Order: sequence, then structure tokens, then C-alpha cells
Amino acid sequence: MPKSTSPRKTTRAPAKAALPDAAASYRALPTTESIIEAMRLFPDLDGKRDLARHFGIKGDQRGPFKALLKHMEGEGHLTRSRKHIHRTATLPSVTVLDIPGDADPDNLHAYPAQWRAEDGEKPRVTVSAGGRVAPAPGDRILARIDAGENEIPVYLAKPMKILDKPRRGQIGIVRLDEDGARLVPVDRKAKEMRIERGDLGDAKDGDLVEVDVKITGRLMIPRARVINVIGNPKSEGAVSMIAIHNLDIPYIFPSAVIAESEQAVEASLKGREDWRHIPLITIDPADAKDHDDAVYAEPDSDPANPGGHIVYVAIADVAAYVRPGTALDREAFVRGNSVYFPDRVVPMLPERISNDLCSLREGEIRPSLAVRMQFDAQGRKLAHSFHRVLFRSAAKLSYQQAQAAIDGKPDDKTGPILETILRPLWAAYGAMSKARDHRGPLDLDLPERKIILDSEGMVSDVRVPERLDAHRLIEEMMIAANVAAAETLEKHRSPLLYRVHDAPSQEKLVALRDFLASLSLPAPKQDAVRPVDFNRILDKARADGKIQQVSEIVLRTQAQAEYSADNYGHFGLNLDRYAHFTSPIRRYSDLIVHRALVGALRLGDDGLTDAEIARLPSIAEHISTTERRAMLAERETVDRLLAHFLADRVGAQFEGRVAGVTRSGLFIRLRDTGADGFVPASSIGDDYFRFVEEMQAMVGDRSGETFRIGDDVRVRLLEAAPIAGALRFELLSEGSRGDRSSGKLGQQVRPRQWNNPAAYRKLARKKK
Repeated sequence: MPKSTSPRKTTRAPAKAALPDAAASYRALPTTESIIEAMRLFPDLDGKRDLARHFGIKGDQRGPFKALLKHMEGEGHLTRSRKHIHRTATLPSVTVLDIPGDADPDNLHAYPAQWRAEDGEKPRVTVSAGGRVAPAPGDRILARIDAGENEIPVYLAKPMKILDKPRRGQIGIVRLDEDGARLVPVDRKAKEMRIERGDLGDAKDGDLVEVDVKITGRLMIPRARVINVIGNPKSEGAVSMIAIHNLDIPYIFPSAVIAESEQAVEASLKGREDWRHIPLITIDPADAKDHDDAVYAEPDSDPANPGGHIVYVAIADVAAYVRPGTALDREAFVRGNSVYFPDRVVPMLPERISNDLCSLREGEIRPSLAVRMQFDAQGRKLAHSFHRVLFRSAAKLSYQQAQAAIDGKPDDKTGPILETILRPLWAAYGAMSKARDHRGPLDLDLPERKIILDSEGMVSDVRVPERLDAHRLIEEMMIAANVAAAETLEKHRSPLLYRVHDAPSQEKLVALRDFLASLSLPAPKQDAVRPVDFNRILDKARADGKIQQVSEIVLRTQAQAEYSADNYGHFGLNLDRYAHFTSPIRRYSDLIVHRALVGALRLGDDGLTDAEIARLPSIAEHISTTERRAMLAERETVDRLLAHFLADRVGAQFEGRVAGVTRSGLFIRLRDTGADGFVPASSIGDDYFRFVEEMQAMVGDRSGETFRIGDDVRVRLLEAAPIAGALRFELLSEGSRGDRSSGKLGQQVRPRQWNNPAAYRKLARKKK
């Protein structure tokens, strides 16, 4: 634009004659409003000189004008960034806000999600409570903004919607080379990118880094720029760090949380019952670091209940140390749960709480919230009561240790308590298992593999621990305690968080019926299925030698369990009401239930607050999300560890099973390690293979050769990508020869062998 037509020149205030004193100069200066309006209209006005020229400030006016700008800066109207001055940015009437993870849940505040550094400090926004949308710390929200009527805005946000947060910057491993470096992405679907030497920052070879992606050149080639060095997973022996950072899992406790935990004082007998005479014991995995539940059982002496049992379950009293609104409580809420990796644990609570004050250590006095339950000879619960107690654990046993004693091989620790403690526990469990069988929960007992790590933090072995009665005993007693908690709180009309599991959707039931029909297995005809219906299907499949296929599909048919302030029952356990009460050290949901019991039964002044009650729906949503995040992180870490374990066995052959079928290929799970890998559809065989959804199979169009979920197969490992946790296999087995007319064939897949376009067209014409 020619200089003569510049907007600055046309809007410039007329030059004024210099005045003899400062007071007169101030009177001649532009107003605060006119300066702000000029900066709004002309963003190029970003310095004192520009503003002075714009308003025609000369001579003796310069000093007072400079003082005026300084005054406006002090009042918050202007923001200084080095030599530049900016109009203090204001928020639009509707904007996106981020609530900090450490915000007070009872007094939320937020900051704008997008903010330019040159606009100065982000404005703090108070988030109003009590609306239809109930956000929580760590949430991103869309909100309507009220700035008030002050000269400097005082922002109040009314939440309109809770938004999904975008994933953080891409994560990858730096690999140095002669030309700079390349980024090996963590995401198995992402491609490698170049990193220029000047964009490496402090990153070294093998470092896990976070990067920004920039597009350069005429060919629009993506290149990475390191913005954060996370660490070196190999040197730290912590493959889990990839998942921790990739999924934004908090793993470092703020100093305020640590300080608060260190100041905690051990609970006393005041306000508690003395249960130190009851010899409760803990039974846990051999490598457990914290112990949050203890059990004891004895025959019921009531003559009205012949053959009955009294069962005691004592749970660590975390509520005594983690009070609502404290730094400990806020951090526990943000984390939602502990995350368990093969090489580390990211705890919900600091070690002072989880491994010390609240860990039910052998021989040490600990506070507990406990339940006493009365069962008849058939395992039916007749009564229960909750107590806030002080007790001392009589013994710490592993599952294998307790089971060995019952099986006739006691050791020095279990021998003295075999008749007095262990046998009465097993007798009570025997009765409770009768009631369980009568109730008929979903009996989908899938084996869980345990990864054994070496001193370097890498996989040395993979085992499938034997499923023992000791495991089932503890599970059954914990389930009974959880049911008792839900029943007590409902009886007292107290709000609580339920653990809920919905019945399968009609869409999934239709798919299950189609699949069972393809195997000539009967399917439930009614829409309202029960767990017992699935158990009958599994029993029939087991008898027909088809249990692998059917177990996978029945598992996929189930809904995902979650937390809810509203109750719709637990389908899998076949229970009308169920709450998590037994693990407050590692689950925030259980801590909420403890507080609800304390409040409802008047067991102390640290019960559930009114503010927490109002937030229960949002708390349920948040901890359901953190639970899913933890499951994903654990699964990703196991995949990476197993890919590391198998990386030097490329070319080896393995026995496996088809664990999933999609249009793109077969997912294979290896028998020995449980490692998951992929066989692309294009490499299956010399045929057109189509995905048949109702059969959950890939079917050869000409041959009818079929690979379906649950099939045993033999594969060769072609490629291992440890950082991405990905394995690629070649299928060596032949499929079964199925009936191609058994279901509607799906999308046609082009095999790898026919990558010659002319040959492909010739074969296609022959088929026509």
C-alpha cells in the first residue's frame, strides 16, 4: 500500500502544539479507550514509537505519554514483551478452557487452551459450579465466558461441554546417522521422519523424545523437531516410560503431595473398635508391595445357623489419611488408580501412604474399615455389619504358600496356623462357592500371563500362573464385601459409586448368534440373556472342542465395566448391586465408597462431603477414563516388552492361535508368550480371501480355505518392531476347508502374490 494511503496516516490525530507543563500535556494526550481501540484496529501498533507517531505525540508530550502507557500496563490494559507492547488479550464469549489437573475440585479454575505468549500471562478463569455439565480437574471444556463490567476483565466460565483433549506431541526414539537423525515413532501406524541436526536440541542416540512435526519444501516432506527429551528407556530399564508419556499418565508426585504424606500421623484407637485379638491374615501375590485387605473366618457359634460361618474382611483405612480437598486427595483423583507395569508401578498414593501407613504389614497395628459377614451352610449371606477398627495382621502369605498348606505341604509359617486360621477360611469359602455356583456368574476363566524381567528390565520368561483355590477364596470374599458395602449404602440412602457392567447390546447378540450358527452351536433365542446362558454356550463349546473360538467371541460380546453414580447392576457377576470397596490404596472409587460408609454410619468426621456428592457423576466418568487409560498403557507396555524379547528370533517358527479377524488380516497370539502379532490378508495364500463377519473368518474365494477366530496355527516371525510393540508373521498352516455358502462373503482382499496388475486382471476375467 502506498505510504500516502496508510491507515495509520488517515487515522492519525492532528498534531498538537507542545504545552508548557506536564498537566497540560496529560490533558492533551489520547484517552485510554482511544489507545486500546487504535491497537485493536491496527495490530501493527506494537511499540511506543509507533503509538507516538500514530497519535502525533511530539516534544514535551513524549514523557507524559510514556508514563500513560506505563500506567496502562500497570492497570492490566497493556502487556509488554521485550520492546513490544500489546493490548491485553481478552477471551471471546465462547472459548475452550483447560482445567489444571491439580485444581481444587470444589473451587475449579481454568486457563484458555490457546494463548499467544506475546499476550502476556494467561488469564485465570473461575469455573462456575452447579450447572448441567460438571467438569473435573484435568478436563478440557467449552464454556460461555462472562467478563464482568470491570475495566480489567474478571472472567467467569459457565461450562457447556466437556471436550476430548488432543493427544500430546508425537513420541519417538532418536537414531543418529551421518546426516543428522531419524525419529522412530512409538505409534506403530506412524512413519519415520528426519530430524535436522539443528532440531535435535539435547537429544542423544536412543533417547525417547517428544517432537513437533513441520512440513518443509515443495514436496511437503514432514520433518520432526525435538521439543522435549523424556529419557532413554533402555538405559533406565523402563519400557513403560513410553506408555506413561504417550498417554499422559502422571507419575511424579508434586512436592505438596509428598510433604502432606510425610506429615501424616499414625491413626490411634480413638473412635475405633479394638480387633487386635482377631488373627486376620493377608494373602497376596508373592511380589506384592502393598497389602490392602486381610481376611479371617470362623464357624458360626449361633445354634440357629448350623454349619454357618463368620467371615471378617478388613480393608486399609485410607480415608483416615486422605481427606477430601487436600493435596493428597486431589492428586489421587487426578490419577484415578494405580497403574501396574511389568517393570514398575505408578501408584495412586505416595509410598508413605500406600506402602507404609496403609499397608497391612504382618505384626504391625493398622487402622481398617472392616466388615463382619454371617453366612449359612449354603453360603448365603444372612447379615453383615461395618466397623472402624484397629487390628494387627497375624501373617503375610502368598497364594502359593497358603494353597500348599491346604494341599498338605505347610511350611514353618503356615504350619502353626493351618488348623486355626487356614482351614476355617477354606471351609467358609467352600460354602460361599456353593452360593456362587447357584448365582451363576459368567464363567469366562481366561488365563493371565505373567512377565518375568531380568536385571536389565527386559523379559527373561513368560509364565501362566496356576489358577488356585487361594485366588478364588480371596476373590469371593472381596466380592461379598463389595456387595455388602453397596447394600449398606443403599439401605442408608447414601449416594455412592457403583461398579456396573451392562448386559450385551442387541447388535453384539445378533453377531454372536450368527457366529454360533456357523459352528452349529445353539444360541440363546431370547433378547434378555443372562450369564447362565453364556455358561451353557461355553459348556457346549468345551464338549465339542470349540472352546477357544467361542471364548474369544463371548468375551468380545460383553460390555465394558465402568463406574457410575446410577445403578444398573453387574451383568458379569450376576449381581443387582455392586461397589468397589476393597482396594482404596489403588482405586479412587473405593476411597469414595469408604467415605460414604464413614458418613452414612457416622464412623467419623471424614466422610463423603456435599461437594463430592454433587460431583459423583463426573467423578465416575473421570475414573472410568483413567481406568481405561491404565489398561491401554499396561497392554502397550507388554506388547513392547514381548517385541523386544522376540526381536532376535526373526525367522523362527511359533505355535499360535487366531485371536482376531478383520478385513485387513489375522491377529495371531503366540501360545508360549501370549505375544500378539499380525498376518496381513495379502499374504495369507494363493487365493482371493474375503472377510466373512458372521463367521469371524477369512475365506478363500476359490478354495473355501478358512481361517477363523480361535483356530490353532503355525507362523514364522518376519519382523519385530520393539519400540512400536509390533510383530509381523507369515502364516505357515493351511486353513480348514469351509463351506463358502455358510455366510455372506465380505470385502474381497487382493493377495500379495498377485501384485502383477496384468496377471490380476487376467485372473479376474477368468473368474467372471
